[in-house]
Amino acid sequence: MEIAENIKNVKNDLGEGVDLVAVSKTKPASDIQEAYDAGQRIFGENKAREMEAKAEELPKDIEWHMIGHMQSNKVKYIAPFVSLIHSVDKLSLLKEINKRAKQNDRKIKVLLQMYIAKEESKFGMDEEEVEELLSSEAFKNYENIEIVGLMGMATFTDNDDRVRKEFAYLKTLFDELKSKQFANQDSFTVLSMGMSGDYKTAIEEGTNMVRIGSMIFGERV
Repeated sequence: MEIAENIKNVKNDLGEGVDLVAVSKTKPASDIQEAYDAGQRIFGENKAREMEAKAEELPKDIEWHMIGHMQSNKVKYIAPFVSLIHSVDKLSLLKEINKRAKQNDRKIKVLLQMYIAKEESKFGMDEEEVEELLSSEAFKNYENIEIVGLMGMATFTDNDDRVRKEFAYLKTLFDELKSKQFANQDSFTVLSMGMSGDYKTAIEEGTNMVRIGSMIFGERV
């Protein structure tokens, strides 16, 4: 029952209005089932084929979130069922998601991943790239995707001030996009930022979705 207890403790920290994505990547289906039995319904994976296999085995009302860097050639494996793709960082990926969503007669929800960290290993777009994407003619013709918010990953550091500034910057971007480009879209509501090491700071800076793995399932081996 350790996983169930961990979920309870994390949710108590989150309070009202913050959704928990239980990051289950590399974890066996039995661990996910234990979390499911404790009431958790949203799970995050970072590999398409792993997510596909788990989705076939586990309860069908699970909301599967793709949180890892997404390669266009892997979209087809998750397009039939994925609930939200967090990691859209270029127009070509959005094009492929739209294509595969259309083939499955779906509209797939996505988040635009913003580059907010001071680390080259992180993915994401800057403000100018997002502006170009949203104003492109190609994007305007994508009828099978729905951009519902932003995602970002802060620098991996013990410097809370830096992390806080990065989250505050992302929240500012989110608010600006919501008031301008998405002013007429009620579904633009998701700000996904904060993980096991920094989710409390993310909450203070306005997140409404956190991605937590090790605090629920233990460290990955």
